[in-house]
Amino acid sequence: MGKPTGFMEYDRIEAAHRPADERVRDCFDFTLPADTGTITRQSARCMDCGVPFCHAGVTLRNGVIGCPLGNLIPEINDLVYHGDIEGAYERLIMTHPFPEFTSRVCPALCEGSCTLGEHELPVTVKNIERYIVDYMLENGKIRPRVPKTRTGGRVAVVGSGPSGLACADMLNRLGNDVTVFERAERPGGLLTYGIPNMKLEKSIVENRIRIMAEENVKFALNTEVGVDMPVIRLLSEFDAVVLCCGATNERKLDVEGSALKGTHTAMEFLSAAAKRLPGNAPTGKNSINAKNKRVVVVGGGDTGTDCVATAIRQGASGVVQFEILPCPPESRAEDNPWPMWPRVRKTDYGIEEAIALFGEDPRHFLTTVRKIKGRKGKVASVVAVSVEEAAYGAETEFPADMVITAMGFTGPERALTEQLQLEVDSRGYVAANNSDYQSSLPTVFAAGDMRSGPSLVVRAIDEGRNAAIACDNYLNREKNG
Repeated sequence: MGKPTGFMEYDRIEAAHRPADERVRDCFDFTLPADTGTITRQSARCMDCGVPFCHAGVTLRNGVIGCPLGNLIPEINDLVYHGDIEGAYERLIMTHPFPEFTSRVCPALCEGSCTLGEHELPVTVKNIERYIVDYMLENGKIRPRVPKTRTGGRVAVVGSGPSGLACADMLNRLGNDVTVFERAERPGGLLTYGIPNMKLEKSIVENRIRIMAEENVKFALNTEVGVDMPVIRLLSEFDAVVLCCGATNERKLDVEGSALKGTHTAMEFLSAAAKRLPGNAPTGKNSINAKNKRVVVVGGGDTGTDCVATAIRQGASGVVQFEILPCPPESRAEDNPWPMWPRVRKTDYGIEEAIALFGEDPRHFLTTVRKIKGRKGKVASVVAVSVEEAAYGAETEFPADMVITAMGFTGPERALTEQLQLEVDSRGYVAANNSDYQSSLPTVFAAGDMRSGPSLVVRAIDEGRNAAIACDNYLNREKNG
């Protein structure tokens, strides 16, 4: 590697963030740009480790090891250390179409499997990746790459979230004519409507959509397949279809009072917040808003944190968060060894902000909702109970004006799969294997959360690329007999 002793000479330096009391006043990026010297030193920490688990991309014992995309991280870090940022970017996009997304929203599975991380703090892979892509963006070096040849294949991609965009990008690069169908007024799916602007500014998504359009990917917006676009017409006008519709059925809170006014799912809340950003159509005076409200977020994870952070920016008077799982340990447990993803306690950006504004951590672990009390049809309080003491009736009542459920997803919507008469598994996901991503209808493929269940953006991108390659192989076989 560039500096064999770098890991012994330099400590890990995290990305700097804007002060919490400043950044909560707006919805702009909360991460500060890294300087070149810091990034050079951080890339020097990458070891000549022999077997770089950071890009393994495998699942073992229900744990993840390395980047699902297989990014060639040691080589990228070496190029950064030697000042070849454009070369590092070229190496990065060999395996990854959208590093501008993951360098902002990915939990960095690669860092959890970094060899240095076995005994010390791992290399800041995510921050280095962001520095690379931000340099390229700021200098106008990410340009359209129009395929030189066309195969004549016509493919429809249904859904423009991370898996749909990745699938469309790869299909187009392989020479197919691609049309992406999106029922919303803007493309991007989860990237546009589910991830807050302070985590992923929408200009970043819009820039990538513009590049893809200039590369001849077509976008049909405000078009819901099965409603605005009949499935019969879809199947007749295209040689193949790839379904990338996500797993958008949110898990509901099934307790007394869950239908009271003021209860919302996470995606309802986050989508409404996204639609209030400049450039979107007005949402009306009845839009969901946490201003001056006491908010209870039910559920943890990244989505729960995003709800906490969004509620704070809207002017919530207080926020508490319930997590049914126990508080993770401060360091790896015995059943969670390196190089698996470390299941340890984190204090993410939204939690930091709640602590700064309200003086305490909003999270209540091992806690679930027993019922929601109302007044005049509206949420008035939430009765919570400790999971460990639920059988004994121990209750705590929290005053509340709004309840947001961030409890995960139960699967894809059924209408489209039923219209296409596709086989689904016991959970309702499209039955398509890992080798060819082909559904029970030969010309229909599936990728992302709709096939494999809710997961990370980086996994959705990987699924989309793999499904595109499988679809292109199928079209070539059909074409060549």
